[in-house]
Amino acid sequence: MSHETASAPFTYSEVGATAGDFPPGYHHFRLRLRIGSGRALFDRAGAQILGYEMQRGTGIFAWASTATAEPGTELTVRLGVGPIRITAPCRVVYVVEESDRRGFAYGTLPGHPEIGEELFAVEYDAGDDSVYGVVAAFSRAGAWYTRIGGPVVRMVQRWVARRYIGVLRAR
Repeated sequence: MSHETASAPFTYSEVGATAGDFPPGYHHFRLRLRIGSGRALFDRAGAQILGYEMQRGTGIFAWASTATAEPGTELTVRLGVGPIRITAPCRVVYVVEESDRRGFAYGTLPGHPEIGEELFAVEYDAGDDSVYGVVAAFSRAGAWYTRIGGPVVRMVQRWVARRYIGVLRAR
């Protein structure tokens, strides 16, 4: 990945919007699945998310400028199947490090096939000791092939999100 993206602007204006209400004009996606129980699982899953293990575990992680997510980190994921892969540059927008919620969100940079932001998090429910993996995003097509892909792109997004959360269950 080129370090030229460090000065590149995000491809959307609603930077940080995954922390609140998602903006209009985008496809909205939220998935929250129980991955188990216990504070130890929450702590472990939080560390895994901040270390890009959701992306590594699904095989899409390519590179990051820091060992763990922090605001401004540049990273690249590679999307596709087999030898047909698309490089997708991103930048970490914010990190969540709360007592019952951990994770980070990244936003798309020029060259990414989508436009928008995605949140990867884990939540702990003290009421019943449950731990949940969360993936949430707002996005729209950023390239001709994602525009053509329409509903198929959304199905792939849901499938990948389930795989992301599955990584937390498996470790």
